[in-house]
Amino acid sequence: MTETELDDALSSPRPETEAALAACPGDVVVLGAGGKMGPTLARMARRAAGDSRRVMAVSRWSSSDVRRRLEEVGVETLSADLLDHDAVMKLPDAPNVIFMAGQKFGTTGAPEMTWGMNTLVPAYCADRYRASRIVAFSTGNVYALTPVESGGSQETDALAPVGEYAASCVGRERMFELASRTHGTRVALLRLNYAIDLRYGVLVDLAVKVFRSEPVSVDMGYVNVIWQGDANRVALESLPLASAPPFVLNLTGRETLSVRELATWFGKRFGKLPRFAGSERSDALLSNTSRLSSSFAPATVTVDEMRTRVADWVERGGSLLGKPTSFETRDGRF
Repeated sequence: MTETELDDALSSPRPETEAALAACPGDVVVLGAGGKMGPTLARMARRAAGDSRRVMAVSRWSSSDVRRRLEEVGVETLSADLLDHDAVMKLPDAPNVIFMAGQKFGTTGAPEMTWGMNTLVPAYCADRYRASRIVAFSTGNVYALTPVESGGSQETDALAPVGEYAASCVGRERMFELASRTHGTRVALLRLNYAIDLRYGVLVDLAVKVFRSEPVSVDMGYVNVIWQGDANRVALESLPLASAPPFVLNLTGRETLSVRELATWFGKRFGKLPRFAGSERSDALLSNTSRLSSSFAPATVTVDEMRTRVADWVERGGSLLGKPTSFETRDGRF
C-alpha cells in the first residue's frame, strides 16, 4: 500500500456516511484540519457531501504539501490561527462543523498554550458557529483509569482527569456544553482513544519498538484502538446526532487489547523476541463502547487487519510521522 492508497482508504465513506451528510444539508467546515486525522476526514467529507456543497478545511497549514493535496481533491483550504478571535469570527458560515483543534504534547513545558488551545479556541469556535451543528473531538483522557475487567468508562461516568492536558480537555468539553446551554448549539462530543494509521498510533509505537529491539512498557497494559478511517466515518455520521444538551460518544475500538500480547504478535511476525519493561497494573485508560455499538455500523477494519497492515508497513520502511502516542503514560504528563 502506498501513501496515496492509504489516504484514499482512510477517506473512503460508507453508505451511512453519505446518508448522514444528506441529512445535514449545507456546507461543511473542518476546524483544525492540518493534524494527523484532519486531512483524511476533510477528504472523506468532500467525497460524501456531493459536488454542490463546499467543504472547507481550516488550519495554520504547517505543511504546504498537505494543503496542496487537499485542494487537488476539491477541498477548499483556509489559513487561520484559531487562537485569534477576530480571525475565527471572519471564517465563512457553515451549518456543519467538525472541530479537531487541540494540543496534547508539550503540555508539561508550556501548559498555558495547551489551555489556550483546548479552552479558548473551543470557546471562540463555539461562539462563531453557535447556530451550526458541531461535532467536536475530545479524548478518553477525561476519564479516570478504570479496572481492566470493568470494560472501561461509560459516557455517563463522572470525569476525573489526570494531569493538565486531561483537565484542559474537560475545559474544552465545558466550553461546548456552555454554548449548547446558552445558545442551544447542537453538539456531539467524541471522546477518542486511540486512532490508528500506518504512520502513527499505538500499534505503530509497539511495532517499531519490537522491530528495533527497544523495550516495550506494559505499565499501561491494556488499550482500545480504532482504524482512523472508521473514526472519520463515525465523526461525520455524528452530525445528525448533534443536540442540545450535547450527544456524548466514546469513539474507539470495541476490544480491550493486551499490550503484551500485541507486542508478542509483532515479535513473532518480525522474528524478534520483544523486550518488556514495567508490569501490568489492574487498571488502564479504557472506554466502554456500548453506545457506539448501538448507534453506528461496525468498524470496517478489524484489529487483525490493522496489525497486519502496520507490520507490513514497518517491515518495508514506510514513512512514519515520528509522533509517538505516549499511551503508556499514567501520570498525565505529556
